[in-house]
Amino acid sequence: MHLITLIPGDGIGPEITKAVTDIFTAAQVPVQWEEQNAGQTTFDQSGELIPQALLTSLEKNRVALKGPITTPVGKGFRSINVTLRQKYDLYQNVRPSKTTEGIETRYDGIDLVLFRENTEGLYSGLEVWDERLGIADSIARITVAGSRKICRAAFAYAAKHGRKKVTLAHKANIIKMAGTIMLNACKEAATEFPQIVFEDKIIDNMCMQLVNKPEQFDVIVTTNLFGDLLSDLCAGLVGGLGVVAGANIGDNMAIFEAVHGSAPDIAGQGKANPTALLRSALMMLHHLGEHQYADTIEKALETTLKDKEKCTGDLGGKASTSEFAQAIISNLGK
Repeated sequence: MHLITLIPGDGIGPEITKAVTDIFTAAQVPVQWEEQNAGQTTFDQSGELIPQALLTSLEKNRVALKGPITTPVGKGFRSINVTLRQKYDLYQNVRPSKTTEGIETRYDGIDLVLFRENTEGLYSGLEVWDERLGIADSIARITVAGSRKICRAAFAYAAKHGRKKVTLAHKANIIKMAGTIMLNACKEAATEFPQIVFEDKIIDNMCMQLVNKPEQFDVIVTTNLFGDLLSDLCAGLVGGLGVVAGANIGDNMAIFEAVHGSAPDIAGQGKANPTALLRSALMMLHHLGEHQYADTIEKALETTLKDKEKCTGDLGGKASTSEFAQAIISNLGK
């Protein structure tokens, strides 16, 4: 039995979280949930964005499933997601994007995984404001150690999962020192995994290539900001943020999450699509070695996605969140 920290989040978070836990219960997945929350709802109730009880649970269980969280808008409130990633050195943001039968897109045959460095770059929080001159400096901190870790993680994933190629997206032609650090880190990792083809592309060309011929890519690795942009682009190729999984992984902890927002405008209306959070939960099961349970639920999800009547509105159907979850449950084992 795996003890997992469960963070329902805000907005539609509790609804899609319940859908996932209901499916796990029906599939008899050997997990026990330890629920703790963070974000706007928690702040309204206790005045804390990230309660100590949540941090204690994370440090004990080392694995978590997280719904979308709202960070209150206002001076002094830092992103909860960035805070957790940096606090626990969750340096890998892993985002698979794969075309799925039943989800209408402009493309076919896409099956790629993006590795975004998750703790450095322009998200380091190193900013200086000179009021006299009206100048803001934001420092994109890139380290040799951080670059080596994310590049090696991408190559190791490719080797483990039978992938053939790793592509680095960078801007070393302009951002010469920081860009070269990542480029050199990937070249080092490539020597350790000679069976994996390595290529690098300038980020602007990479964006064009992803739109023009995305099926050419396999595993992509890049810096924090570029990864933030490319991961959403890749999600758009396969149906949007509502259908793709996400994970924040470090050497000692992993937090799996839906990467879309909390959508407070539709909260409580039963309209939310739980696919992204469910697929993130399936990534979590693979991380825990529970491959059979993950595969069984994935097959049930894929069967359900082919039946438009059983899907939520964003997928072309008329089902509610709970009805969609029940349809997946009914397809378990089929």
